[in-house]
Amino acid sequence: MTSPVRVDSWLWAVRVYKTRSAATTACRAGHVRVNGEKAKAAQTVKPGDQLRVRISGFDRILIVRQTLTKRVGAPVAALAYDDRTPPREPQAIVGMRDRGAGRPTKRERREIDRLRGRDQD
Repeated sequence: MTSPVRVDSWLWAVRVYKTRSAATTACRAGHVRVNGEKAKAAQTVKPGDQLRVRISGFDRILIVRQTLTKRVGAPVAALAYDDRTPPREPQAIVGMRDRGAGRPTKRERREIDRLRGRDQD
C-alpha cells in the first residue's frame, strides 16, 4: 500500500507540470480537480483517484496508479497513471497574414472569411 501524496507534488513528480510551483499555481487557479472536486495544493491523492487537469485550454483525465513523491524519468512517470484523455478534435488551419502586409482588400477579406468558415453564402 502506498501512502497518500500531495496533489501538487504528484503532478510535478509525474511530469504533468515542469515545476512544483506551477502545479501549486494551477491548483490555486482551480485547474485541478480530484474526483470531481476542486483541489487545493495540499489535498492528498491515492491510487484510484481521478484527476482532471486543465493545461493550455484542454482537460487531461488521469487515474492515479501509483503515488510518487520524487520526480522520476518520463518512462517511469508514465507507469504511475492511466491517461483517459479523449482524443482532441482536429483543428482547422487558420491562414495567417504576414506582419506588415497592410490591411486586407475586400477580396482577401472574403477569402479569409471563407477559410475560417464565416462566409455568408
